[in-house]
Amino acid sequence: MPCKKTNKQNTENSDKSKLKKEYVNNSKKYVANTYARFDLVLESGNGAKLKDIEGKEYIDLGSGIGVNSIGYGNKSWINAVNSQAKTLQHTSNLYYNKPYIDLAKKLCSITKYDKVFFCNSGAEANEAAIKCARKYSFDKYSKDGEYKRNKIVTLKNSFHGRTMATLSATGQEVFHNFFFPFLEGFSFAEANNYEDTVSKLEDNACAIMMELIQGEGGVIPLDKEYVQNIKKYCEENDILFIVDEVQTGVGRTGKFLCSEHFGIKPDITTLAKGLGGGLPIGAMLMSKTCSNVFNNGDHGSTFGANPIVASGALEVLNIIDKDLLKEVSKKSKYIKDKLMKLDNVESVDGIGLMLGIKLKEGLNAKEIVEKCISKGAIALTAKTKIRLLPPLTITDKELEKAVSILCECIG
Repeated sequence: MPCKKTNKQNTENSDKSKLKKEYVNNSKKYVANTYARFDLVLESGNGAKLKDIEGKEYIDLGSGIGVNSIGYGNKSWINAVNSQAKTLQHTSNLYYNKPYIDLAKKLCSITKYDKVFFCNSGAEANEAAIKCARKYSFDKYSKDGEYKRNKIVTLKNSFHGRTMATLSATGQEVFHNFFFPFLEGFSFAEANNYEDTVSKLEDNACAIMMELIQGEGGVIPLDKEYVQNIKKYCEENDILFIVDEVQTGVGRTGKFLCSEHFGIKPDITTLAKGLGGGLPIGAMLMSKTCSNVFNNGDHGSTFGANPIVASGALEVLNIIDKDLLKEVSKKSKYIKDKLMKLDNVESVDGIGLMLGIKLKEGLNAKEIVEKCISKGAIALTAKTKIRLLPPLTITDKELEKAVSILCECIG
């Protein structure tokens, strides 16, 4: 009897392995080659845990690059999405619907912004911010058909998206290839260098856009004093201050917005990733300074403010309360304390549950991530660092196990 059971298990494992291979081959055959994927076919998730097609379980320290902020299988989120899907899946923005209005009201209430524009991604939210800044300046400073104050300053080592405008705004040379010509009207300042940044702003700038923690650039927080001084300069010179919180926003750093850690309120803040809890959404929050810049037809999005996505996002906002934000900070400290005891860790950068592990020279972050996956924990990389973006709702037990695996693999 035991022998038959073993044979049956072996057959099932063999079938699953074949199925996995089939999926991987079909992906390579039919899907554009834009991602270097890990050899992992994921099938289901619950809490902060994932299962692959072969039934192996993993603790997720990446949450879909910060998207699955409330984990997997959250019942209240599923109910909100399913209920709306049964009622009304989409309307155009020629009409009103309750979910996007409730979401807008809640977002503005939490953040103290005046208005919000909804779209589908972080790149789209940043595109909207670029357009808003340029029109703000055009409306105020264009004279006799002459329009010079239109430059957007961003920071070197930044990442703002993969559309042509946001790619042009991205301050990393590695992305400035193949797709020439890039858009005009962008310049790049040295992060944390006040004099260099001001020199770029003086040259007909209408706005500066920055990440307070450079995510794809290697999880690098900016200096608080630098950020505050640039914000003051912008206020004094009527230059819009835009913060890209696509990755840092919606509780990721232990505050709802990362800008709260820096003691500033930008004119525009962009959000995406964690806001939808797994569904695609982007948002541009506008202060009173620029909340009425757009008029009918100036900008739009077919799927922006989709009722199903808005219902899911509203539930995310209901879940990410003050108690959860305190837990984020507490879990962040736990991770840092554990990792900084390791001989092979040089530093742990970042805030909250957006962390980058800098390894000692000679260690390869991607190789360690692959080792972690083999042992049941999924982490990410950011340049030469191991990047952690776990679900904000990860339990202490899940976190302890995942960090244990991480420590074992780093050594």
